[in-house]
Amino acid sequence: MRAAVFDSASATPRPWMAIEDVPLPASQPGHVLLKVLACGVCRTDLHIVEGDLPPLHKRIIPGHQIVGEVVAGATAELPLGSRVGASWIGGVDGDCWYCRHGMENLCDRPLFTGYSVNGGYAEYASVRADFAYLLPPAMKPTQAAPLLCAGIIGFRSLRVAGVEHGERVGLYGFGSSASLAIRILQYWNCEVYVVTRGASHRNAAEAHGATWVGSENSTPPVPLDRAISFAPSGKVVVSALSHLRKGGVVAINAIHLDQMPSFDYDKLLWGERQLRSVANMTRQDARDFLALAHELNLHQTVTEFPLVEANRALEAVKHETASGSTVIVP
Repeated sequence: MRAAVFDSASATPRPWMAIEDVPLPASQPGHVLLKVLACGVCRTDLHIVEGDLPPLHKRIIPGHQIVGEVVAGATAELPLGSRVGASWIGGVDGDCWYCRHGMENLCDRPLFTGYSVNGGYAEYASVRADFAYLLPPAMKPTQAAPLLCAGIIGFRSLRVAGVEHGERVGLYGFGSSASLAIRILQYWNCEVYVVTRGASHRNAAEAHGATWVGSENSTPPVPLDRAISFAPSGKVVVSALSHLRKGGVVAINAIHLDQMPSFDYDKLLWGERQLRSVANMTRQDARDFLALAHELNLHQTVTEFPLVEANRALEAVKHETASGSTVIVP
């Protein structure tokens, strides 16, 4: 099969990946083989190929927002020809303290799709059957792919922030994840205040019906009950914290964060304000969000790239030049 392979020992930083002929994934018990129909491109993939996340293998096929057709290893729940999705968490040990207490997203020995095991920047991918999600047949692969990370992790961020119906919620940054989260917040009758850099992102937030939209240096006109930071920037986190009411929560939706600047405890954190990090997701998060996405008929703007242009797709994410979500279609 053809695949985009990242070699962490390569002496040249660009292009990040080489398009190669590689063997089909070997058959493994408890796994299904997917013919990849689409794979979303995530900023986490960029953190992997740029070394922000330390390499776990010398060579890896990135990609963790996989939509595919089951072609081998079928189960009763995932029959041959069914369309399924796979996400960032590709497996857990099932018996550590966290797994036994309903917190599998914090498992001590997780598998990460496209990081610790090969992912979906390829024509075929092997995934654990118990971490594959059956998708509605009518859901287009290119529309479903961004839901599998940007959508699920945005949904979990709302849960971690403790969002309740009718609250005032700030979204800091307005990329793929925020553009999906805003639809859910509106469904929950929340007021949504967006703080983001770049005219294109502010225009997108306005087009999505945000209550208020401001630049990165703006202050929302009201105190916020909750805020979610989508940018890998400590400065943005402190900005979100500064706009909270007492007792409010900031959820940090970032797997990698640059240095946190110092801030005034008395003015910004005192008053039982909270900072909470969002770590991965659970299978229940995925099931609940995908059901809600189907109910709301979530659609988004998608920019497609063929597999041979996987590096260009990552460049588009890095420089924010693509419209909407970025998806590779083998």
